Amino acid sequence: MNKYEVLYILAPGLEEAEYDANVEKFSKLVTDNGGEAEVNKWGIKRLAYPINFKNEGFYVLMSFTGNPDLPTELERQMRITDAVMRFMVTKA
Repeated sequence: MNKYEVLYILAPGLEEAEYDANVEKFSKLVTDNGGEAEVNKWGIKRLAYPINFKNEGFYVLMSFTGNPDLPTELERQMRITDAVMRFMVTKA
């Protein structure tokens, strides 16, 4: 099991329940694949530069452990989720 971190930015303007649903979706993906996830919601922050004509985003940092193929699946899921504006997975 390797240690990873992913920082992702969700689009602003969503309901609180939608933020929670997306955060739960990604943490459940980790736990379903045999890993452990620790989620830290940073909330809405101003972006350094506009992304899709938006100046703010909901930041989430998730530290997790998992098999070496788990980050690839997590990235795939984030790419097809419309609410995710940007993400970066790093090995800790």
